[in-house]
Parts: sequence; structure tokens; C-alpha cells
Amino acid sequence: QVQLVESGGGLVQAGGSLRLSCAASGRTSSIYAMGWFRQAPGKEREFVVAINWSGRTTYYADSVKGRFTISRDNAKNTVYLQMYSLKPEDTAVYYCAAALGRLRGYSNYANTFPYDYWGQGTQVTVSS
Repeated sequence: QVQLVESGGGLVQAGGSLRLSCAASGRTSSIYAMGWFRQAPGKEREFVVAINWSGRTTYYADSVKGRFTISRDNAKNTVYLQMYSLKPEDTAVYYCAAALGRLRGYSNYANTFPYDYWGQGTQVTVSS
């Protein structure tokens, strides 16, 4: 079992920044990759960014490239999502997820199906 707890969400004005954290506990040695997804009201959950546990592989959704950065601290079993230049359309509940199986390629990392564990989500609201 892996437990994931997100934090760092909040209300920010357009153009502002936030940093989300996702702390993993339990069988963290089994994690292959971590991802961030988001879900706005009335919309499907969508991929934001993902990183494998070695940190050598990252994938970003086009909508956040150049504005968001994912990083990890293995000593703390924590993944971070640094968000800059936030836009109102970034408003959503942000979820982190952990995949235990090996992922290959963008389509794997960007799909919700391969992820085995999910956090409870943290709300990010960007005002215009």
C-alpha cells in the first residue's frame, strides 16, 4: 500500500505562483513513477506532468510546458509541482498519483489507468 497526501493548494491571482507537494508513505520503494493530474468542475481528469522515480524521465502536458516544473526529493519521498504564470484555466483540483508498474512513453504516463494510488486532491483556484 502507498499513501499519498497533497498540500499547497490555494487561491492565487492570475500570473502568480504556487507549489504543490505530494508526500508518499508506505511501500514507496515500489513506486515507479509519480504523476500530477487535475480535474476542473464538469470536466474529465486530465494529465499535467509526471516523473519517474529516478527523475530521468519527465513528461508535461502542452498546456503547462514552460510554466510548471515537477521535481522530487527521494529522501523525503515527496514530489513537488512548481506552478508559475498561473492562468484562470489552471483552476482545478490537483491530484497526485503513483504507479507501481513500469511506464513507457507519453501515452502511458499521461493516462490515469496505469496509476495505482491517488491522493485526495488539493484545490487550486486562479482568479482573473
